[in-house]
Amino acid sequence: MTHQAHPYSHRLGILRDWKSRWFTNDPKQYREFMKCDTAIREYLTKRLRGFYVADVIVERNAGVLRVVVQTSRPGLIIGRSGEGAKQLKADIQKQINKLGLSENPELKVDIEEVRSPESNAAIVGYMVAEGLEKRMPFRRVLKQTVEKVMANRDVLGVRVSVAGRLGGAEMARTEQIKKGRIPLQTFRADIDYAREKAYLPYGVIGIKVWIYKGDIFDDKKSK
Repeated sequence: MTHQAHPYSHRLGILRDWKSRWFTNDPKQYREFMKCDTAIREYLTKRLRGFYVADVIVERNAGVLRVVVQTSRPGLIIGRSGEGAKQLKADIQKQINKLGLSENPELKVDIEEVRSPESNAAIVGYMVAEGLEKRMPFRRVLKQTVEKVMANRDVLGVRVSVAGRLGGAEMARTEQIKKGRIPLQTFRADIDYAREKAYLPYGVIGIKVWIYKGDIFDDKKSK
């Protein structure tokens, strides 16, 4: 039996950085921080579904908790004159208060724009889910998505896999489409990976997306 490793965790410390950036030696504090991070991510995953969110990064400094939301459509989240961002910050603060933590740090919410959404696996996964939820044929959705991703100059390979009751069939199955190279075993290969779900009347369809953007060498990283 083979052991499949997550392409992101596989490259931590080589090409990728942690999505939660903080450090503590206190076991109690570590437990609280982990609980808080998980609650924030779960809440934002539900709250910002449909806003094309690529990633949520949590940073902690002395007395400051910073949540960075990366999205291809920041205007949808920020809203008119920043009302949406203020409301989002207030809602995140409510979720943190519910946990009853020993410390209550100052909360900062930053919304960053993703310049190239077609080369981001999380956004591409949501695009596939959106197409399936609109009852479009899954093969057409996969083909159109792969062509759209490969049209991007930075992308050298893409693979999209869907699993579940495809087309409303009685028996679940897995289908996938691939174009270009996806070298999963190469550590220096810059592979973006994401999982998404499409919620349909006859069940949930799982979506996995791999996007290969070339190899990263030390001389490139240092520039």
